[in-house]
Amino acid sequence: MAQSNEKQPVEKKTKKTDKDAKPNIFVRFGRGVKGVFSELKRITWPTFGKTVKATGVVLVIVLILTIVTTGVNQGFGKLLELITTWGA
Repeated sequence: MAQSNEKQPVEKKTKKTDKDAKPNIFVRFGRGVKGVFSELKRITWPTFGKTVKATGVVLVIVLILTIVTTGVNQGFGKLLELITTWGA
């Protein structure tokens, strides 16, 4: 390969214009907060009755799962007691 004495054109780096520049942290934070509040305005909140009904359903499910878990725990406890006394 032969080298030539001609210089290749150097690409000039362009400076960022104000349009391309990233806004500072405070501007971005302000835009984010503004976006959050605009999204909160679009939310359709449930009525008080629906909220009470959903809370009741959750409490009933938690109560049922507590009873089932306690029953299984007691059953395993009795089974462990039976196994440990059976061998003695």
